[in-house]
Amino acid sequence: MGVLLKDEVYINIANGSLANSKAVFGCTYDQQGLLLNTLEKTDGILGLGRGKASLPSQLATQGIIKNVIGHCLANDAIGGGNLFLGDDFVPHWWQMAWVPMLQSHDLNSYQTKVEKMSSGSKQIGLGNGQGHLVFDSGSSYSYFPEQAYKDLVTILNEVSSESLVRDMSDTSFPICWRAKSPIRSVNDVRELFKPIILQFGCKWWIFSTKLQIPAEGYLVINKNKGNVCLGILNGREVHDGSTFILGDISLRGLLMVYDNVKEKIGWVRSECALPQRSESHFVD
Repeated sequence: MGVLLKDEVYINIANGSLANSKAVFGCTYDQQGLLLNTLEKTDGILGLGRGKASLPSQLATQGIIKNVIGHCLANDAIGGGNLFLGDDFVPHWWQMAWVPMLQSHDLNSYQTKVEKMSSGSKQIGLGNGQGHLVFDSGSSYSYFPEQAYKDLVTILNEVSSESLVRDMSDTSFPICWRAKSPIRSVNDVRELFKPIILQFGCKWWIFSTKLQIPAEGYLVINKNKGNVCLGILNGREVHDGSTFILGDISLRGLLMVYDNVKEKIGWVRSECALPQRSESHFVD
């Protein structure tokens, strides 16, 4: 439950000017549902989705920006990164990988479709959800449909079995492993945990658009116990379980762009420094 508020919003434009706008936004005071029982519960989320009520959509309707959003979450331990609205800081189109957004009148999230998924040489099943995938920076962790989640856990247990063992006493995450000596960083176990590769557009490797999630994009270190834990959770616990959700753990070190004008989603590896203005943007 909550209320809708209308207030003035001041936007710093890339050319140095200041735009003044009125925008409607929501403020919750009584959150309910399964989300509160998960690790990523929050005090609030800024609405940046595709719906007409989102802040970017409101600003675009007023002609202040183009309906384009970009964010880059830093990959280091201290966090940081940047967020921009509009297309002034989007890199040249050929520098990024692009996939189409799924089209539907009731889709307010940034969704696309994954055709194939693997970890090392092992395939990860997509389950019965037709490979629908949501990019959700408002979620701290990532979620896989139950079958894909089970496949991934099986693969990771197999590849780590010689050096790691499951630590059932560690309840910080559903799946945690311990080694003979404390694990202090992902670098300590990187050789065991291969990148997860997502293929879009085509199942054939050479023709597909690929997104690589490295070990730090799905592992979390429990420094209190010296364990490494899986930061991908079973999606059945927070939604209908049929959709892949990539939360910010898997989006770190990526400049993500959501172009609501061209209806495309793009990404490129980045150090997430201050964004640089680009002279040209999107291809039709």
